[in-house]
Amino acid sequence: MASVSEQTIRTALAEIVDPGGAGKLGDLATISGLVIKDGNIGFALEVDPARGPQLESLRKAAEAAVLALEGATSVTAVLTAHRAGAAPGGAAPGGAAPGGAAPGGAQARPAGRQGHGHAHGQGAMPARPDITGIRSIVAVASGKGGVGKSTVATNLALALAMQGLRVGLLDADVYGPSLPRMMAIRDKPQTKDGKTLIPLVNHGVKCMSIGFMVAEDTPTIWRGPMVMSALEQMLRDVEWGELDILVVDMPPGTGDAQLTMAQRVPLTGAVIVSTPQDIALLDARKGLNMFRRVDVPVLGIVENMSYFLCPHCGERSEVFGHGGARHEAERLGVPFLGEVPLHLAIREAGDTGTPIVAAAPDSPQATAFAAVADAVWLDVARRLGDTSRQPPKIVFD
Repeated sequence: MASVSEQTIRTALAEIVDPGGAGKLGDLATISGLVIKDGNIGFALEVDPARGPQLESLRKAAEAAVLALEGATSVTAVLTAHRAGAAPGGAAPGGAAPGGAAPGGAQARPAGRQGHGHAHGQGAMPARPDITGIRSIVAVASGKGGVGKSTVATNLALALAMQGLRVGLLDADVYGPSLPRMMAIRDKPQTKDGKTLIPLVNHGVKCMSIGFMVAEDTPTIWRGPMVMSALEQMLRDVEWGELDILVVDMPPGTGDAQLTMAQRVPLTGAVIVSTPQDIALLDARKGLNMFRRVDVPVLGIVENMSYFLCPHCGERSEVFGHGGARHEAERLGVPFLGEVPLHLAIREAGDTGTPIVAAAPDSPQATAFAAVADAVWLDVARRLGDTSRQPPKIVFD
C-alpha cells in the first residue's frame, strides 16, 4: 500500500465544502498539527470560536475525505478555536508535527452555559458538565515543576485503589507525560468505534495519557487550543466506566491547560504538592489561588521531599527545610495532608514502573502516601455524602 503524503492530504482538504452550507474549508479553517504515522493521520482545524459548534459537519467531512485517500488507515480531526481576528485558510506556518494525533474524533467543546456562581469577582464561571460514571475528580497540581507532583499523583491513585475504590488516572501533562514510564505501560489504547478510547490498566488503575500515543522521546509541539482540545477528549472521549475517583496529574504552573481543566472539568477538589522551601511554596500559593478563583475546593497541601532519611546510618536530613508546607496550609486555612520523605526507593520504584505503594506497600514511604490517600478520600466522600467507603482505622487497645 502506498503511503499518503502531506501534500495529498492538503489537496484533498482544499476541495471540501461544508455539508452544512457554511462554505469551503479553506475559507473556514486553518489546517495545523498535521501528523502522518504508519497510515494514521491526525490534524486540527482551527476555526472561529463563534462558529465552532456549527462546524461539526465540516470536521466529519474532512475526516471522510482524508480516510478515502490511498494509504490512509485511520484519521482523527479535531476542531480548535484560533484567536479572534486571525485569518483562516491555508496551512499554518511552521505547522506542528508531534509524534501522534490527539485522541478521539469529537470537536473541542465550548465552555458551556454560564453558571450562577462567581469566583472572587471574576464573573460567572462556565458550566462544568458531569462525566457519566465518574463520581469524583481530584486534580493533583503544583505551581512549578520538579516538586514530585506526578510521583504523588501516581502513588495517590494506587493507594486509593488499594482501599477498594474504583480509580482512574489521567496524565494531563501533554508536553511532559510521565505516566507511561511510572506505570510501565507501553501499549497503545484501542477503540471500538473509532471515536472512544479504552483506557489501559495496570496496578488496578485505569490510565490515559498522550504518552501512550507518541514515542517517549518525541516532543509534543502543539499550540494552546490543540492542547486544550486533546485534554478534553482524553477526559470525555474515554471509556472510563464506573469510577469512584479520577486522579488528574495536572501540568505544572497556572497556564491555559490548567485553567481549561479547572474551568471546564467538574473537579471535586485539588491537592497542591510542594517541597518545603520558600521558593516552591511561593509557586504553590499561586496554584492554590488559581483553584480558589475558579471555585474549585482545595483539599489540602502535601509536603513532598519533606526530609531525607539516610538508608545507611538512619540520620535524618532536612535537605529543603522542613514544615514549610504545613505552616503554609495553616496560614491559608486549608488542610495539611501529610509529609512524604525524599527516598531512593521512591525514585527507583517510579522509574521501574511499579510505584512504591505497589512495590513496597508496608514501607514507611508507602505508608506516607496511604495517609495522604486516606485524608483525600475522607474529604471527597464527605463532599459526595458517601459514608459507605471509609478507609480503615487503626484502633489501639
